[in-house]
Amino acid sequence: MREVVFDTETTGFGVEEHRVIEIGCVELVNRLPTGRTFHSYLNPERAIDYDSQKIHGITDEKVKDAPRFGEIAEGLLAFFADSPLVAHNAEFDFSFVNRELARCNLAPLANEMRDSLALAKKKLPGQRHNLDALCRYYSIDLSARTYHGALLDAQLLADVYVELTGGLQGSMQLEAVAEKVVVADSEVVAVSGGGLVVEASEAEKAAHGAFMAKFVPGGRWE
Repeated sequence: MREVVFDTETTGFGVEEHRVIEIGCVELVNRLPTGRTFHSYLNPERAIDYDSQKIHGITDEKVKDAPRFGEIAEGLLAFFADSPLVAHNAEFDFSFVNRELARCNLAPLANEMRDSLALAKKKLPGQRHNLDALCRYYSIDLSARTYHGALLDAQLLADVYVELTGGLQGSMQLEAVAEKVVVADSEVVAVSGGGLVVEASEAEKAAHGAFMAKFVPGGRWE
């Protein structure tokens, strides 16, 4: 199963007046990062609010020569493909990307939206649920995060999302096998639902029968 974790940084908070200035995406397959990413700074064609600069550290000067959203839209949509998209407070990021797509006369995202914030609130009630707090809760290294940054935050969120959805073991699947397998002196006679169904050996059956005859009157537990 392929998913894409993504994050955006913007010039401010109002989706109608503000623009995306950075987007970062991380590919997951079976809840594991593959190393494939998509990242771009963007020229918003407007000034960045000072309050937003204090959060992400991105200045007008830094993005003045960056591509405009329309120049990266095709590559971004190709990276998204039809995969579910994971974001923290996903409504915010989806609304900004969809507004940028509308400015380019492109259709809004049809991908399934998976909100890691909602998932964290459900799984960890009573905890703080911002990305810093979740990283600390799961012992994920935050040392590189002096400012918010779309690609770094997407990478951190990917690690958090893996933990929220069961950790590394949650992505491991046991595949069914057709042949019989010997486990100790017992024989695997069936494989069902990814779990092994084991039949006792003749010696184990005999020992069990002797135990029942000696200690369990009538051959059953009283």
